[in-house]
Amino acid sequence: MDMTGSRHIEAPRQRVWEALNDPAVLQAAIPGCESVERTGDDSFAAKVAVRIGPMSAKFGGKVTLTNVRPPEGYTITGEGSGGAMGFARGGADVALVEEGPEATTLNYTVKAQVGGKMAQLGARLVDSTARQMADQFFDRFAAQLAPAPAAIPATHTTAPDSMASTDTVPTAPRPDGSPISAGRTATAALRPANAKRTIWDTLDAIPRQPMGLPINLWIGGAVMLGVLTLLFVVG
Repeated sequence: MDMTGSRHIEAPRQRVWEALNDPAVLQAAIPGCESVERTGDDSFAAKVAVRIGPMSAKFGGKVTLTNVRPPEGYTITGEGSGGAMGFARGGADVALVEEGPEATTLNYTVKAQVGGKMAQLGARLVDSTARQMADQFFDRFAAQLAPAPAAIPATHTTAPDSMASTDTVPTAPRPDGSPISAGRTATAALRPANAKRTIWDTLDAIPRQPMGLPINLWIGGAVMLGVLTLLFVVG
């Protein structure tokens, strides 16, 4: 099985190189990986759960790095055994090309051989599974190196004075001469102090802009909340 490809990564080449040698980053990026441990300056041991078509198995393998050229690249050689499912061995050449201060292109060439029951599944199925796992690996690897989105500062705005309710009268007296309190509406202000309260007085006492928002917005929100609750209950 031969496979070549490249991936653009939004990170400096030195950072990509360090990530390629970080067991924690590799474990998070390799699909089905259960563990990655450094066994030497240029060697790793890993356990990976793999599924190819109707077969699945856990592979234990060892990887050695040769031709190491930091931060330009290296050559990977290794082999793994999946018990009754078979084995895999091979190598890959990895090269990092600097594309500016904040971008890197990772080029790779893979040559591998499989044996045992895996080989009986057919080269096409094995190749498609390997390519799928490679795509998943590089997607996860690049995501770990992607720059964090810039935080949007919270803004607090106050409504301008022009948005205040226009139907309030501050301290104008009633027709009978009795004072009214600040914030009373104009309709209520025109009624005598000893007049019998009606439902209109109750409605008139409701603020026109609770918490700075128009009263029709609050009513509309309450109606929508009731409709959504009804849909959940009926559903």
